[in-house]
Amino acid sequence: MLQNREIVIGVAGGIAAYKAAALTSHLVQQGAGVTAVLTRNARKFIGAATFAALTGRPVASRSFDPAYPLGAHIELAAKADLVVVAPATADLLAKAAHGMADDLLTTLLLCVECPVLYAPAMNAAMWSKPAVQRNVERLNADGATIVPPGTGWLSCRQSGAGRMAEPVDIAAAITAALSSPRQ
Repeated sequence: MLQNREIVIGVAGGIAAYKAAALTSHLVQQGAGVTAVLTRNARKFIGAATFAALTGRPVASRSFDPAYPLGAHIELAAKADLVVVAPATADLLAKAAHGMADDLLTTLLLCVECPVLYAPAMNAAMWSKPAVQRNVERLNADGATIVPPGTGWLSCRQSGAGRMAEPVDIAAAITAALSSPRQ
């Protein structure tokens, strides 16, 4: 199902970025072409070299990159069969829900016409906030798929809801999205 499909993985700044690397590896092993887009904050948690090695492609991180003469957001959006944002932080969810575009990833999210999946990851207190839940509801109403976070040990040394879904569960959601009639 993933053979020769083009997937953009957007990585926002959270400790769960290490799981995005595992997800990327899984997608590539299943035959997908994967391009990683890392936010500035994501690069504080995980290096671009990790994703370049896993995908065999350069990592996109700047809106105005000479490698993309038409603009990275335009070119990546044109070839993507699906975009998955993992981890999707509270900040990223808010920006996407409100149509803000202040970096490559959020600009790309406004350009794509393919399915978009979000895998939220954050502290339990953040996840439970009404504002975050409204943003998730808005994205869902706009047609995005939300892969809900699990409950368990969080990096803040607490246990609760907000733990990013496991890569295998996100991969299953990707396969389901690519199998849907709108593709």
